[in-house]
This record gives sequence, C-alpha cells and structure tokens, in this order.
Amino acid sequence: MNKKTREKYPSDLTDKEWEEISPLFKGMRNRKWSKRELTDAVLYINKTGCQWRQLPHDFPPYSTVWSFYRRACKSGLWDAILRHLVKITRENAGRASVPTYGIIDSQSVKTIYNSQARGFDGGKKIKGRKRHIVVDIMGNLLAVYVHSANLHDTTMGIVPAILAHSRYPTLLKFCGDQGYRKTFEEDIREFLGLGVDISKKINPQNFYVLPKRWVVERTFSWMNNSRRLSKDYEISTSSSENMIKVSHSRILLKRLL
Repeated sequence: MNKKTREKYPSDLTDKEWEEISPLFKGMRNRKWSKRELTDAVLYINKTGCQWRQLPHDFPPYSTVWSFYRRACKSGLWDAILRHLVKITRENAGRASVPTYGIIDSQSVKTIYNSQARGFDGGKKIKGRKRHIVVDIMGNLLAVYVHSANLHDTTMGIVPAILAHSRYPTLLKFCGDQGYRKTFEEDIREFLGLGVDISKKINPQNFYVLPKRWVVERTFSWMNNSRRLSKDYEISTSSSENMIKVSHSRILLKRLL
C-alpha cells in the first residue's frame, strides 16, 4: 500500500464515490498500490486523454496502471461497475431497477492509424470505427459495441441489442432511427422475439427534437466530457468499449453523489 500523499485532481473519486464502488473490486490484487489510486489514474487518463506514458509521476507507474486497467477489462470489472450504477440511478429516480425499453444508435469516429477494425463510413465521410450503444429511457448505457465504420447500422445493430438483452432480459422493445429499418427489425424479431419502434423525421428541412431519440443523442454528447473519447485512440475495440464504460460510470457517480 503506497502512503505517498498528493494533491487531488478533479477526476479523482471522492470518499463517498469510492465507498459506492469499492465492494466490486474484490479479487483485484495489488500489494503496493491501492485500488483507489489505480482507479483514479485510469479516470485521469479517461478525462484528460493523455497517453499512458504521460501519466503524472504522482500516480503509480504507468505500466502498473495499464496492467490494472487491462486486468479490469478482462475480469469485467468496468461492466460490473456500470451495471451497478445504472441500477442505483434508476432506483433513485423512482423507476424499476431494470429497464424495459432500449434505444439504439451509432456514432462514427476517427481512429489512430494502427487501430484494429477500421473502415470508411461513406455517409459520414469518416475513416475509423462506429460506437454502437443501447441506452434506457434515462440515457443510461446498457450496452456498447465498437466495430468498423464501414459496417451498416441495420446489419450490426443486432449485436449491441443482443448484448443489452443478455444483461437485461427485461427489455421488451427497442427504438431506432430510420437507419434500422428492415434487416434490424427482422433480426430483433428472429433472435429476440421483440419489436422495434422506428422514429421518422418530422420534417427533413428543419431540425426537431424527436421523442425518445434525443435521449441516446444526449448520451453521445456526454462522452465529449472525456477527452479520451474525442477520437478513438485505443488499439483494440475491447479497450474502446471499456473506455466508454469508464466514462459513463464516472458520469453516473457524479450524478448520484
């Protein structure tokens, strides 16, 4: 356990925030550095977008932080934290602890040159990846799937939908924009036996806030609070997915406490 004190960064967890998630860290061993200190270092990376090697020296060594982050990804720790916080957030809002309605959408982002699963999104004119997410009616992240940007929403949307349904079998219906017509609707019916609400544009010439659709767009805007997500800097798609989970968990913690 490292006893060195340092000045707090804005991204650090408060005592109450750490108390909320610390029970989920069972099995994450590190004899020299505290789990809280390692988590604060990951949050600093996520918030500021700096390279692992550029981590300030008052944190644990970057190689130790990277190892902790990767072990947490493999063990499903970030996913467990996110699911716990979604449950608490819903309960505090007076809703059921599990969702029944999922809203799906994707976001195309640029990547670094040597990232895996890169492609060109002809509609958005972006070479990189797509972040496919499913959220509940409050905008809480239920599932995320990162894939090549050249793959169309209607064919790939079934993957995050299945992920969301496996985590939350209480989901009864999904909602998507017009990009999810036909193939996605058929896949949801075939694999999950559920229906899909397709939101149609009210007037293509003007901007309107569509019912339910604005919720998932707001969740994408929340990602902008984390500079690490301003572009997809991760080599692997699994790391990209976990960085999104870390970012969203931090947002939920701030809202809760």
